[in-house]
Amino acid sequence: MEHFVIRGGRPLSGMIPISGAKNAALPACVASLLTDEQVIIDHVPHLRDVSTILSTISSLGKRVVRDEESVSIAGGEDLRCQPQALFVEQMRASFLVLGPLVARLGRAIVPLPGGCQIGARPVDLHLSGLRSLGAQVTEGANSVTVVAKRLRGARINLPFPSVGATEQIAMSACLAKGETLIENAAWEPEVMDLADLLRRMGAEIEYREGSLHIQGRPSLHGARHLVIPDRMEAGTYLIASAITGGQVTVQGVVPEHLRSVLQILSGTGCKIEETDHAIKVTSDARPRPINTITAPYPGFPTDLQPPLVALLSLADGTSTVEEKIFEHRFTYTSALREMGAQIEVNGRTAVINGVSKLQATSASAPDIRAGAALVLAALAADGESTIDNLGQIDRGYEHMVQKLRGLGGQIERIS
Repeated sequence: MEHFVIRGGRPLSGMIPISGAKNAALPACVASLLTDEQVIIDHVPHLRDVSTILSTISSLGKRVVRDEESVSIAGGEDLRCQPQALFVEQMRASFLVLGPLVARLGRAIVPLPGGCQIGARPVDLHLSGLRSLGAQVTEGANSVTVVAKRLRGARINLPFPSVGATEQIAMSACLAKGETLIENAAWEPEVMDLADLLRRMGAEIEYREGSLHIQGRPSLHGARHLVIPDRMEAGTYLIASAITGGQVTVQGVVPEHLRSVLQILSGTGCKIEETDHAIKVTSDARPRPINTITAPYPGFPTDLQPPLVALLSLADGTSTVEEKIFEHRFTYTSALREMGAQIEVNGRTAVINGVSKLQATSASAPDIRAGAALVLAALAADGESTIDNLGQIDRGYEHMVQKLRGLGGQIERIS
């Protein structure tokens, strides 16, 4: 099994380029299903999850061509209403094909999704949204069938600002008859990026006063779109600077997308410097303890909770982190405890009593962000660590070894 070998204890230093956002690239690829014309998406990262979504789209009859960081998706064979289960079962984002297929074809059969095992993440908000748009939804043991002669606009109030449900409903509503209003919609940068692409494709979609307003159209056309930078990758490497006592600059970012992360890092004692498209984090002392809660944007993102907990395990005092999004996101803390971290988890709250040093260990990445947290902890720890199950990390981090080595990190990928 492939694994990382990491020799810790060295401060990271230097500049690191940030890739396109995985969580923006995936729905952008799905949006190509809304037209037969060519959609070109630039700044697309080379990740396992991206390969999975492109395979999903290919299985529906689309012609997909990848050239470096650009992906071209156009009409190939007749569009099919059912993707191959193999791909949807690997990744939750593949479930987003459901609404666009119904909007185009009037019928879709999609397997229930897979992905990181960090909580229930039910699809009920997706399905209730499609029902509100006039679709008939039949839930089976392993798949969902949705039928609608034509979707119609509706007023939909989400009980929780779900990113996936917002994206699903918004894409479906672009081809619905009439106007759709999504109240309490998610407004993460990745959702806004999808809205930008849909507008380029001819959709009438606007975010106003906490709601998405969509005026349905008979059809959409092709477009070219540049994906935003990956704020989760950027945040991970900024935390890597903090945990190793380093000085790292992330280049090609939107600082406003990382505001909550920068506030947290400042609270731990890091020095923050910003320009229009870059952020430098410098740390030369043990982190100060903090208390924080994960929340939908613009709050502190749940995807950066594991790297933050790794950082706080070295804080000079006691911190608490409350997880409000996914109920099983603290499973990785057992590996940190094996490294000497003092972490007590009670339900959705972790109490972290900081220690002065972490020790090397052998661990397995349970999911994308937990895997990143273990890498960061290993970079800070004394001795040589090994981390396996790299397929999880490969889902969310492009060229991690090369980027960390460029900062002076002692990390190798061993087959």
